[in-house]
Amino acid sequence: MTARPRPAEPTAVVIGGGLAGITAALRLAESGHRVTLVETRPRLGGLAFSFQRGELTVDNGQHVFLRCCTAYRGLVDRLGAGRLVEIQPRLDVPVLGVSADGRRTLGRLRRAGLPVPLHLAGSLAGYPHLGPVDRLRVVRAALALKALDLADPKLDEISFGDWLRRNGQNAATLAAMWDLVGVATLNATADQTSLALAAMVFKTGLLSDPGASDIGMASVPLGEIHHDAARAELERAGVRVLLRSRAVELKPAAQHAVRLESGELLTADTVVLAGAQDSAAALLPPGAIARQERLAEFGTAPILNVHVVYDRRLLRKPFFAALGSPVQWVFDRTAHSGLAVPGAQYLALSQSAVQDEIDLPVAELRRRYLPELERLLPAAREAEVLDFFVTRERTATFDPAPGTAALRPQARTDVPGLLLAGSWTATGWPATMESAVRSGHAAADAALSAAGRLPVDRGDGRWPR
Repeated sequence: MTARPRPAEPTAVVIGGGLAGITAALRLAESGHRVTLVETRPRLGGLAFSFQRGELTVDNGQHVFLRCCTAYRGLVDRLGAGRLVEIQPRLDVPVLGVSADGRRTLGRLRRAGLPVPLHLAGSLAGYPHLGPVDRLRVVRAALALKALDLADPKLDEISFGDWLRRNGQNAATLAAMWDLVGVATLNATADQTSLALAAMVFKTGLLSDPGASDIGMASVPLGEIHHDAARAELERAGVRVLLRSRAVELKPAAQHAVRLESGELLTADTVVLAGAQDSAAALLPPGAIARQERLAEFGTAPILNVHVVYDRRLLRKPFFAALGSPVQWVFDRTAHSGLAVPGAQYLALSQSAVQDEIDLPVAELRRRYLPELERLLPAAREAEVLDFFVTRERTATFDPAPGTAALRPQARTDVPGLLLAGSWTATGWPATMESAVRSGHAAADAALSAAGRLPVDRGDGRWPR
């Protein structure tokens, strides 16, 4: 008998080495594809990375996740890096308020071991940044949020701020509760945010499961997880990783052709565009998705990180949020960074929705933020600043404004074998690490489904074994 020829090994090219691309590449490699991952930068991790500044290992920004971020947590576990992240046993956020005359008030947003919504009732009842009437206003809006149907497309037509005011909220509750959480997670104020995205964040994070909002973060520099561990696992899975390589042209065909800036030509059955929306739009062939021209309407929002090294310890907690100050969130990065100066402390300020500050000179940012840290942490007045620098991500996230949902494409395009991934695609989540990983799963699922493999959606954090 004549032996049947073995079917050709399917091939895939993933363009973009962020969390979306890493996820898609691993999934496809594990399903039997021969995968090449192409990344412009000299490292993996996308916009969640580390770099060296002298003796310091610096994360470009403070990236956190929640216990409900099951897809991101699943990826971390898949990379063998579960021991490199920590999650609070229970949500506990110190909130430090400072008045115009310098009076400081410390409150906490923390959960008890009770079912939703009682898990937050005790914390809210004693929250000093709101009076009794305003605390009741927050309860009213929370109950109204819980009743919203996240599948209702009309939620994307109005702003979260308008909805909050219609549900009894005022300037005090917006500042001390809704924007305190929303700006950090959505990178926009309530007035600049689609109700659909805000409702998804608050319903999933605060009103779904008692532990959903527990905060997690890396206990090591992000590069150890998103680059070192990721590259090791990709190569173990047989993925060819090309760093410092730019894809400059995509020609769709039965075998798609991807031309690199170096001149190398890659061919593949499947191509996943897993970069930012502008880089994906530049490579998409005409007519690949419906209303493709609308990708140009996708706005972006910046995040600014201010890094300060003091000669002494000022902060005893891992982090706190601030009210009544331009400072938003402050994190202790001393242990993560490898700071070797005895007794010194490295603090990082994470500043979201800062369109008016993102391009300010470092000297001006220093004049703005060092006095604010002295108001919040009086011991800073006697401390010496050993280092001050900033990192800027001008296009950190997509703009979550009302109407954004209509601009976010699905993973599958109208070109067979051409798929999209990235936190900006239609995951239902804001532009977070969780959204990026879910998009990588969606792209892999679409590719496997087209090949008749009937994949299981891995967006819940499970990973095929």
